Amino acid sequence: MKIGSLALANPVITAPMAGITDKAFREILKSMGSGMVSAEMVSDKALTYGNRNTLELLDIQGEAYPLCVQIFGSEPDVMAEAAVIVAEIGAHVIDINMGCPAPKIVRNREGSALMRHPILAGEIIQSVVQAVQVPVTVKMRKGWDESSVNALEIAQIAEKMGAAAVTVHGRTRDQFYSGQADWSIIRRVKQAVAIPVIGNGDIWSAEDGLRMMEATGCDGVMIARGMLGNPWLVQNTVAMLKDGGETAAPDLEVRMALARAHLARVVELKGEVQGIKQMRKHLAWYIRGIRDASRIRTEINRITRQADLDRLLLSLV
Repeated sequence: MKIGSLALANPVITAPMAGITDKAFREILKSMGSGMVSAEMVSDKALTYGNRNTLELLDIQGEAYPLCVQIFGSEPDVMAEAAVIVAEIGAHVIDINMGCPAPKIVRNREGSALMRHPILAGEIIQSVVQAVQVPVTVKMRKGWDESSVNALEIAQIAEKMGAAAVTVHGRTRDQFYSGQADWSIIRRVKQAVAIPVIGNGDIWSAEDGLRMMEATGCDGVMIARGMLGNPWLVQNTVAMLKDGGETAAPDLEVRMALARAHLARVVELKGEVQGIKQMRKHLAWYIRGIRDASRIRTEINRITRQADLDRLLLSLV
């Protein structure tokens, strides 16, 4: 698929996830064949103020092409300024967050709250598009709640204001991540705009990715929670969409080998103390479903040295 002038090798895109899709995990997702990986969302104001922690989130040096960076905010001028910073750092696509449901985000009219303000949403999109040369995309939800489903309206505004593609998560903000994603809204958005539409929500298997493509006509699929502890879902979905094939599920030895490599890379990038803290949630996902997982999680949360954690993971095989 194409996003503006950018041609992706395949239509499987991995979602921007705060506190999760850092550099180490992006490298893993890219190695699994993702057509485009996404960095963690970053605040427009934090970027323009030169916040050190935010700039660290944007360490994309040496990463494989193409890479998307998502920004959030509620002021057109500040969003444009932040987009310029992101483009100068080297992002190949800039995504505008209109889907995050977190209270601390929406209380500032950011994230999915922008869907309640279509005029402001349009001004932000237009401002960002005019500020940068790279493609600009918009990630949104079905709507704020079931009484205000307006993904079609926001997608049409995005197209009019120059967005190169839109991603639609088939849940309202009120649903957060509960219930079932409504894929019919993705189909309706696809029928309403000419720009590419990426479907998001409830892709837990490669078959789900194929079913979404067939049911909605969307141009690409975005994988989010399904890849936690299971980045092989990306690889399998790419294969499924290409020729209907799928690789065998990884055995425990393969899972733990990747978990150990992931741990080593995070520690290399962030240091032992911060790296282990960051990895605890990932390791909980990697061990999901194995015998005594609850006990092992407790042990993982007690360990403070990489060597001890590595030894524990090796002992599980």
